[in-house]
Amino acid sequence: MKQQLTIALSKGRILKETLPLLAAADIVPAEDIFSSRKLIFDTNHDHIKLVVIRATDVPTYVEYGGADMGIAGKDVLMEHGGAGLYEPLDLEIAKCKLMVAGMKDAAPVEGRMKVATKFVNLTREYFARQGCQVDIIKLYGAMELAPIMGLADRIVDIVDTGNTLRANGLEPMQHIADISSRLVVGQPSMKMKHAVIQPILDQLQRAIDAQREGVA
Repeated sequence: MKQQLTIALSKGRILKETLPLLAAADIVPAEDIFSSRKLIFDTNHDHIKLVVIRATDVPTYVEYGGADMGIAGKDVLMEHGGAGLYEPLDLEIAKCKLMVAGMKDAAPVEGRMKVATKFVNLTREYFARQGCQVDIIKLYGAMELAPIMGLADRIVDIVDTGNTLRANGLEPMQHIADISSRLVVGQPSMKMKHAVIQPILDQLQRAIDAQREGVA
């Protein structure tokens, strides 16, 4: 009997792009995830279960053994810090950019800059590398409002097309990182369940390669 394996999946856009990759690796949920209110799903393999949770919780579940593997955006993993996690695969899905943005044609900030973001640790580290001290204001959404309402001078947020920024009179100013979804594995699980995990990693890598060649 194979060891039980739990894979934590991020809700939302990442989930929609993850399921076809998992299917290509022969892991398919036993029911439609999007029409169910359940959080834990059986699959076509008796020993593999999927859990669907908030993206920001994925690395925590994997680090502390609530899940053996997980899929989350690089932004979430950078903010989390990556302790206790291996990151063997870039799934090359849900691509976007992490950027500093502000009001269009905004004047340089004199004195200490106020930055609104949900990526508190990541933002602090980025500006520290730039030699800038900033006051960070934690928000959970609608970052674009912060400069408009005078709450912050800049924001740090995920940018996909940039349409939302432009629609609100903002523009990207500094590029922090290219973001895509990554597969992470807990360090204890990689050691204890390597025989079960490695074939999945190999199948996913083949699926990623096929997807890349299909786009090319």
